[in-house]
Amino acid sequence: MFSRINCTIAFSAWRRPRTILWAAAGVVALGFLITLEIAARHYGLPGPIANQAQEVILAPKSGPLLYASMALMMVVLTWRQRFIAVGVAVGIDVAFWLVRWALDAKMMFGNGALWVMLGYGVIAITRRTGRERVLLLKGVGLGLLLVAGRKTGDTWLLITSKTRPTVLDQYVATADHALGNPSWLVGRFVRATGPIGTHVLDWVYIQLAVAAVVVTLYQLRNVAAERRFPRHHLVRTFLVIGLVGPAIYMIFPVVGPVFAYGPGAFGTGGGHWAVANLWPDTLPPMSTPHPMPYDEITPRNCMPSLHTAWATAIFIHSRKGPRILRFAGAFWLIATLGATLGFGYHYGADLIAGVVFTLTIEAALRSHERGWDRSGIQLVAYGATVFSALLVSYRYLPMEMARHPWVFGPLLILAMTSVVYGYVRTTNQWEPEAAPARQPEPQPELV
Repeated sequence: MFSRINCTIAFSAWRRPRTILWAAAGVVALGFLITLEIAARHYGLPGPIANQAQEVILAPKSGPLLYASMALMMVVLTWRQRFIAVGVAVGIDVAFWLVRWALDAKMMFGNGALWVMLGYGVIAITRRTGRERVLLLKGVGLGLLLVAGRKTGDTWLLITSKTRPTVLDQYVATADHALGNPSWLVGRFVRATGPIGTHVLDWVYIQLAVAAVVVTLYQLRNVAAERRFPRHHLVRTFLVIGLVGPAIYMIFPVVGPVFAYGPGAFGTGGGHWAVANLWPDTLPPMSTPHPMPYDEITPRNCMPSLHTAWATAIFIHSRKGPRILRFAGAFWLIATLGATLGFGYHYGADLIAGVVFTLTIEAALRSHERGWDRSGIQLVAYGATVFSALLVSYRYLPMEMARHPWVFGPLLILAMTSVVYGYVRTTNQWEPEAAPARQPEPQPELV
């Protein structure tokens, strides 16, 4: 009888709309990963699944990312379990380090963190039940999703370079005249700062995911105590940006000014594929743009700037934190903008598109969680319209934009600002109003 009741409860749980939605999302994600794996194999390279499986034994590509992912997983653990998890991860890494040192193999840490996450996944399935199992699986899934997102992004970039033989850099560079060619200006400024400024910006640019984990850990700080996740947090926005963004790369392939108009980043790339060696000392000519062929190695990952999109998401989600977190979020956004332009990875037009892209995705995710209403639909539709208009104008109106910079430059800034204003105004209306301060009850007067 009890088994029949349990089966009925389990069946009713699976019929819940949210459960069905999560199950469908899991199936779609698995199918997407398998598709990317097949596509990568078609070009003779391992895909995201194979790359992740290799890191169980071989040296990982990014040790800090794996430990940051483990930190996300540990938000569901008690403090005692966290200390044990860290100790086990470090111990495994020390053992791997000694073996690699003895074999003179590539040195990198992070295997221990991956082993711990996989181990807790096994514990959740075999040793937990009910809500505790679901909570632990969510924690493990959160950590592994961050790693899988990185691997998926790498495969996406490979596909863009193999399937898009021509790039549209001349169009974006011409349109960028309306903004004063900020990449050329900031590139010269960063070069003037010397090695110190370059190393600081390069570190900020590379460790963007770690900054996202810091903000997320603050947002998820109460998960272990409350035994539930908040309805919306930064990782969700991060993953959706990384999933949708590369699809835009396929529509609008761009390699970036340092590759299309320079020798390439740190002296690599560019070369004979570049229009000319102009970046950052000489502005690109204002002539009729054309699609240009490029190599099958450099990713077409400029439009929109996903580093700008992710840094904008970090900035947005850090606004409700303490002062030091808000300061860090603002610093990371400003430094990321400086790095993307100063290293010649992006044009100014890419950054504007990246900001609009993030605000539209963030608005859609928040609307989905709170329930779609008129204000949410209008905000998402407006952001998508502005983003589409930006891409169309970069592609079909670059010469007009270059000839009339005092018209189109302010229009581009105004379009981005209007989406920012709409987002702030609408989301402020969604916030619950603060309860009015309780007035002290009148005291009887002494006679």
